[in-house]
Parts: sequence; structure tokens; C-alpha cells
Amino acid sequence: MRNDRSMRRILLQGILFAGAFGQAFATDAAEVIGGWIVAPADYDQARIATLNKAIAANDFRDIRSLIVIRGGKLLIERYYNGADRDSTHNPRSVSKTFTGSILGIAIADGHIDSVDQRLSNFYNLEDYGNSQEKKGRVTLRQLITMTSGFDGFDFEADSIGNEENMYPQPDWVRWTLDLPMAADRNPGDEWRYFTAGIVVLGDILNTAVPGGLEAYAHDRLFAKLGISNYEWQHTPQRVANTAGGTQLTPLDFAKFGQLYLDGGRWDGETVIPADWVEASLSPDIQTTSPGDRYGYLWWHKSYEVDGATWRTSYCTGNGGNKIFVFEEQQVVVVITAAAYGRRYMHSQVDSMMTDYVLPAIGDAGRK
Repeated sequence: MRNDRSMRRILLQGILFAGAFGQAFATDAAEVIGGWIVAPADYDQARIATLNKAIAANDFRDIRSLIVIRGGKLLIERYYNGADRDSTHNPRSVSKTFTGSILGIAIADGHIDSVDQRLSNFYNLEDYGNSQEKKGRVTLRQLITMTSGFDGFDFEADSIGNEENMYPQPDWVRWTLDLPMAADRNPGDEWRYFTAGIVVLGDILNTAVPGGLEAYAHDRLFAKLGISNYEWQHTPQRVANTAGGTQLTPLDFAKFGQLYLDGGRWDGETVIPADWVEASLSPDIQTTSPGDRYGYLWWHKSYEVDGATWRTSYCTGNGGNKIFVFEEQQVVVVITAAAYGRRYMHSQVDSMMTDYVLPAIGDAGRK
């Protein structure tokens, strides 16, 4: 597996592919790259080469990287369209899931009492517009499962609480807490994707944890994983932006996925409590998207490939950015992309997964 404390040197012994299709690295040598031991190239390399050509031909647009971790080792590392190993990437809402992790850590550390604490425990909601008793009943659990009951739905452009209405505001938290509650839904009733609720969660964490959210996230999450090359965006109040956009390298995004695959442990140390990981990866909530369910800021669905079912928990963001965790196969896949706002941004990633990546690394693709 990995040991970041001992993996200080990088042994570059066998680049198998590099050229017009972007930088690509894989080798069967005992190398260490970006904190990862490199696995033998036991996959269908021809299929991945065909994928590289399709990306170069713009059949799949604006793809930046493909990382595959299998059994805790780096199996595939590919970069495209000018990206490289050290490039950080804006994953948009993928990084919302970091916020859920930090909440779980903060609860374990005693800075937040419970995931079932209410907004009324943190704010005097009479100081905000549209004060209602049920607004005070909204829990942190309902924020991270997108069941808060606020009148906001990011998938509907005309929703009053759509995130695009938040960004021009001088105070995102106040704007959110001023919103009305949905007339036809109560907290906990139904799933509606509501970015602004995660901004409020970030504000709560920023106040509750020692040193503020950004320093706490560094000490208790990123540094534990050996992640130092990253960049936050910020709210107008200069609080770390939990709506999304926290930039990491693709190999470091993969560390986050592997952390969840390993039950919250890294290098033998518990970073996120195991029960929090289990709850996060439990597909308890039905979304409005057919076939997709939801946990604690993790999505859930299945791919059918060559007669096999690949069940996955995944983080997703605008542009086609993904961190996939396949528990049964012990696989993490990271795809970064910049097809922001494009109709094809998510569907093309599904095609990459079902037509190329999963067949290449599944049983049929192994030597």
C-alpha cells in the first residue's frame, strides 16, 4: 500500500508512454510516484491507448487526467491537454465532499456535538429573513444529505435558492439563511441539491473548529494524507469556500478516494472515523436523478460492464470531474475535466468508464 512517511524519493525508471496524446506514466518497476507505489501494468493497455487517441481526437472533450488506483497502488496515470502530474485542478463540487469529511472529524474531535444539531444551535434565526420554526429544525445531517427543505434547488434555473443567485451576493451565508423554506417540503422530506446549504455548513465549521476551517482542514485532513499542493477559493468573508473549487492534483484527489476505500485510515492512522465513512457511503437517500442515490455528500450508482456490476460511491463536479470508489473491486478512479457547463460533461465520463476504463482494468483486461 502507501506509506507517505517513507516514500520521499521518486524513482523514475520506466516511462512506457508519452507523446501527442498527453503525458502518460505506467511501469512494472517498484517505483514511488506522488506517494503511491506503482503497480505492475496488469490491464488492457491497448484499450487505454485507444482511449488516449479518442481524447486526442476530441471525441472526449476537455479531459485533463485519468488516474486508476487498484489494491492501493497506482495502476494508470494519464494527463491530457497540457496538464501534468503537478497541475492542480478545479473540481467544482467534488470538493464539497471534503466538507463532509471535515464535519465528521470535527464531531470526533468534540468541536461539534452531533450531526443532528440544528441551525438554531448556531444562529439566531430571528435575525434573518423568512423566519420559520421549521428553518430552525434543519439539521447538519439534512444539509449534507441535501434534504434541508430550503426553497433552493440548483438543478432548476428559476429556483430562488439556486447557487447562481448566491455568488453575486456580498454575504453568502446571510443570503442563504434569509431564504424561505419550501412550502411543499419539510426538513428531511426530499432530496434537492442545494449548494448554499454547504456554504452555511462551512461557516458553522469555521466558527466551531480551532484556528478556523482552512487551518483545521490542513492539520486534520490534508496534511495527514501528505497533501500540500492545494488551493482553496474563498467566500466574500474570506472563509474557505465549501461550495466547491478546492484545487488538488489528480494523484492527491485519488488519496481522498483511497482514504474512504480504506475506511478512513491512512498509513495506519484513523483520519476519519470508520462509522462516519460508513454513513457517508450508505446510499440511503433517493435523488431526483434516475439510478443515483446519495449519502453524506457522496453519490451512488452502478455501471454494468461485460456482465459485471461495478457499484460505486463517487464525488462529482461541474465539468465532468469525478472521484469514483469501487469497494468490491478495491479500485479508485479519478477523472479531471474542464467541460464546465457543457451538456456532455457527465455523459462523456460515463462513456469513458463503461467503454474503456472499467473493461481495461476488469478481469477481462488483466493479463
